[in-house]
Amino acid sequence: MNLSSIQLHNSFRSKNVIKVITGIQNTNIYQIAQIAKAADLAEASYLDVSANIKVVKFLKSFSSLPLCISSIDPIDIYNCISAGADLVEVGNYDTFYHKGMYITSLQLIELVKEIKYLVGDVDLCVTIPYYLDLNEQICLAQLLECLGVNVLQTEGVFTNNLYNLPKKLSGLTGSLSSSLLSTYFVSRSVNIPVITSSGMSSMFVSTAINCGASGIGISSTIRSKHNIIEMTNYINEVKNSMLTNNIYLYQMEEDVSLDNISEQVLAL
Repeated sequence: MNLSSIQLHNSFRSKNVIKVITGIQNTNIYQIAQIAKAADLAEASYLDVSANIKVVKFLKSFSSLPLCISSIDPIDIYNCISAGADLVEVGNYDTFYHKGMYITSLQLIELVKEIKYLVGDVDLCVTIPYYLDLNEQICLAQLLECLGVNVLQTEGVFTNNLYNLPKKLSGLTGSLSSSLLSTYFVSRSVNIPVITSSGMSSMFVSTAINCGASGIGISSTIRSKHNIIEMTNYINEVKNSMLTNNIYLYQMEEDVSLDNISEQVLAL
């Protein structure tokens, strides 16, 4: 796995990526500026924004973070890369879902080929559609890796009838369960990093990382905050959860190694 940004490359390798998503259809410059400033202050990994040339140029004028644009329109992607965007996200299929349309694996592969033809070696992330069965998700992930895709992302969908839980909680659980399940199996089937998105929060960072994610995407919770300070504090909260989890995993690995050494010594 290689990414153009050394800093981003190292973040993926360390499994501490935080992608701050301003919203694929969000063109509210004031809110976008607040989120971007908070992401800068909290030193998030990168920004994911609408494929809008004005938004791209505005953010590149003051933000130091790598900028990813999300779209399923090859022309919009090409124009935004020309305007200075650093990465491409093929995903956020909500516009399709709202119309009852679902992209197939074949259509997605052809779309990726077209985008790569237009933008060349620009770093590319692709979201694996949640509605594909797990075998098809795995096959698609492996094909995308062969096509030169740099990063994969999993998604979920909100449901309101899971285990008869309260409406708000069941929706969150349904979204997370499908996204985390996909993360677990997809991450073990490819050699490129996976980001977990859809309903993610600081509460579920460790679960995502333990399922094989190299990072998470956060969106709705950020946009629910009222000011830059609240947004910055929340991103820092996510970072701290990720750091704590990575330290715990490191200690677990050290303990296992020590146990193995002890067993070998006792066997002498």
